[in-house]
Amino acid sequence: MTKPTRRQLANAIRFLAADAVEAAKSGHPGMPMGMADIAEVLWNDYLRHNPSNPDWFNRDRFVLSNGHGSMLQYALLHLSGYDLPIEELKRFRQLHSRTAGHPERHETPGVETTTGPLGQGFANAVGFALAEKLLAQRYNRPEFEIIDHRTWVFMGDGCMMEGISHEAASLAGTWGLGKLTAFWDDNGISIDGEVHDWFTDDTAARFEAYGWHVVRGVDGHDPEAIKAAIEQAIAVEDKPSLICCKTTIGFGAPNKAGKEESHGAPLGKDEIEATRKALDWPYAPFEIPQEIYDGWRANGAGTLHEAEWNRLFERYAAQYPELAAELARRIRGELPEGFVEAADAFIARVQAEGPAIASRKASQNAIAAFAPLLPELIGGSADLAPSNLTQWKASKPVTAADPDANYVHYGVREFGMSAIANGLALHGGFLPFDATFLVFSDYARNALRMSALIPAHVIHVFTHDSIGLGEDGPTHQPVEHLASLRHIPNNDVWRPCDAVESAVAWKAAILRQDGPSCLVFSRQNLPHQARTAEQVKLIERGGYVLADAEGGQPDVILIATGSEVALAMAAKAQLDAGGIRTRVVSMPSTDVFDRQDAAYRESVLPDAVRKRVAVEAGVTDYWRKYVGLDGAVVGLDRFGASAPAGELFKHFNITAEAVVAAARAL
Repeated sequence: MTKPTRRQLANAIRFLAADAVEAAKSGHPGMPMGMADIAEVLWNDYLRHNPSNPDWFNRDRFVLSNGHGSMLQYALLHLSGYDLPIEELKRFRQLHSRTAGHPERHETPGVETTTGPLGQGFANAVGFALAEKLLAQRYNRPEFEIIDHRTWVFMGDGCMMEGISHEAASLAGTWGLGKLTAFWDDNGISIDGEVHDWFTDDTAARFEAYGWHVVRGVDGHDPEAIKAAIEQAIAVEDKPSLICCKTTIGFGAPNKAGKEESHGAPLGKDEIEATRKALDWPYAPFEIPQEIYDGWRANGAGTLHEAEWNRLFERYAAQYPELAAELARRIRGELPEGFVEAADAFIARVQAEGPAIASRKASQNAIAAFAPLLPELIGGSADLAPSNLTQWKASKPVTAADPDANYVHYGVREFGMSAIANGLALHGGFLPFDATFLVFSDYARNALRMSALIPAHVIHVFTHDSIGLGEDGPTHQPVEHLASLRHIPNNDVWRPCDAVESAVAWKAAILRQDGPSCLVFSRQNLPHQARTAEQVKLIERGGYVLADAEGGQPDVILIATGSEVALAMAAKAQLDAGGIRTRVVSMPSTDVFDRQDAAYRESVLPDAVRKRVAVEAGVTDYWRKYVGLDGAVVGLDRFGASAPAGELFKHFNITAEAVVAAARAL
């Protein structure tokens, strides 16, 4: 073979995808075959990356939002020289392979974010682009563009149909993310067939209305047209760009190209052989000629790009040592020296002062204390900042083009907000938190799940945590939400009972590196709880003995979270007075408590004490794992009502008296 043509380079993608799907007997060959020409031009002519170091910080970010076409990305990574050998492509969709059915960040080198739930990869990409812009504002100096990279994202019709695409695209246009370029695979096909019966949007006009630069009518199989479109996108620096690529799904397959049959099922041996003939590809399955490999890897200058950047950074560090040190620390994901000591001092001060305030206010106080220590902290709320109390004195909106910009007004876009926050975290250099009412975690639910699955170090703040929000009524009163969030694997949920536990929850969420945390706060004021210094330290273990029985082992254990801890303490006083020795366990995070060693858990909840009552203003079944079928739970297994908070707790019998009655009944 002489020097391979662009079409031959692209065909390598097509046949790796078709052969892998055929071997797995499942998968999506159509999109990789349809977008192969676009991918070849982007990766060989524009994408700045280093296959030998996938974590090079100033690399371009590539996101496959239509993640069902994962074999496109695996083929690109393999051909470009990433640590993804051909044996892994042969094991596509098999147990323990690095080529899962959808791209997974923690499994595959070069995958920037886990995608598959359509539209979320696009929202993550908006987070990547926002991170690049904000870091450039803070750290770049004349002659030193230390932060200078692009975000490229592939999207399908399904991504465009998902509501999250509207949320994320609107914000990207508002923020003027000029280094974000999205390629729309306009092939007119989805699982159900031709989309003209259910997708008739003027998509180009929609994005123009959002403030995007749009390149219409690009032939997605013409490399020169694709290059011209990319050049147009790069030239527009103050707007994100959408490149509308008209493609044929399953390109090259004589009988299935342009049809839904090629979308989500193997082409079949006969069709693949016919495709080999049609595209003049005389090679066996998974056979890639050396000339094709050379053609791909000859275009990769990643090592040179990184070396050049490293030299630039050395000169930058010599001239701006403090900025360089701070940026390097943020890139490494390390907290500033002395943060833990400063956080502990703040927590001790709060315990000494003993404020009786709403935990949402305590959360705001913790943010105000920790944010000056953490330039990487970036907050935001879905149009509820005055209620969530997520702004602090030094908050500066990201729209202000300020080097210290650190706050995002997301508008009423809970799903987009949390997915963009995931992107901010995955980009590196930022520790994001977002916020809304707990009941609206439903809107963000799949992005919260993705935070835990990826995993992403994001802090999700939820306020107005129960019927305690009062008059807004059952539409705004979360009942099942705490249990729902606790059931997400790798997701730490904290529901603190006062200002001290709130500060500890913030500290724990900041220190956690391997996943997200959900911090759940009250609207109403909560009383301060007395503690020893040792008890304050034990809060970090998720559950601890707040008040113990006198005179020996307890007769009954009361377990509570949040505002209901005060009810448990009031119930203890009555039970103690009646001769029933009572222990109160505050359990701000069941997830963290469950990770403690068996000896510690036994010291808090001894097996010998079977008389247990849990109290929380939410659904009751979750607590059975702590109290057993022979215990009792005081909670709420129905929707709330509209009334002042105090009346609601009485109406639904979530009171100290109810806890006392349950304990006595045991």
